[in-house]
Amino acid sequence: MKLHFDTDTGIGTAARMGLIVLEADETLEPEFTLLNQRQDISIYHNRIKMATQITPQTLAAMEAELPLAAGMFPDCGMDVIGYGCTSAATVIGPARVKSAIQKTQSQAKVTEPLSALIAACNTLGLKKIGFLTPYVPEVSKLMIQRLEEAGISITGFASFEESDDRVVARISPNAILNGIKAVAAAGPCDGVIAACTNLRVAQIAKQAEAEIAMPVLSSNLALAWHMMHLVGIDPKAPEFGTLMAGSSRGAHPYTV
Repeated sequence: MKLHFDTDTGIGTAARMGLIVLEADETLEPEFTLLNQRQDISIYHNRIKMATQITPQTLAAMEAELPLAAGMFPDCGMDVIGYGCTSAATVIGPARVKSAIQKTQSQAKVTEPLSALIAACNTLGLKKIGFLTPYVPEVSKLMIQRLEEAGISITGFASFEESDDRVVARISPNAILNGIKAVAAAGPCDGVIAACTNLRVAQIAKQAEAEIAMPVLSSNLALAWHMMHLVGIDPKAPEFGTLMAGSSRGAHPYTV
């Protein structure tokens, strides 16, 4: 017996988002699940091949893989695609990341954590930043350069200096919290960035903000916020800190 059926517009009626996740990343997808609290946003994940050792050379090599990864999303009209690698976006460059993804997803808006972090700092009016990374010095140095080129001063810096992404995923939230407090105390700043999509920051962001009395941004928080922002969605999730509070944060809760 053949049954009759009707169709509708499918899921993701507010937005269809694509997330390109590193092969070794264990944090980005679980944190995005927490951060997306709307049933009308659909998020699709594709993995991209990545060496476990993080160097400028292995990061740059991903550029060639981006069109294939982007092309594997379902043919449902992706509204925005986020490339989930802060360090590779820094090495490759946001413009080249966008160009590579739009080779197979020409209609989609594109972002990555570097652009998202800069946009978040601009939105919150943050000009002086304490900066925490897990990266080897060569990668951290380039990221600092990119932030400073965008008009953001780094007044305190520290790194876990871990090159293996599998280990980065296991850096404890307590160690990250201590790192956030250390860079906040290292010099006068009005916010802290904890960079890397594999660092588990989302669930400690609110606590960290309370302890240092300033906004705390992470790669994943900024990427989720920016992807929503690009499609006109206000996150309104204050339990994840100042940035994700969106318009519900009202007046800035901290002095900047």
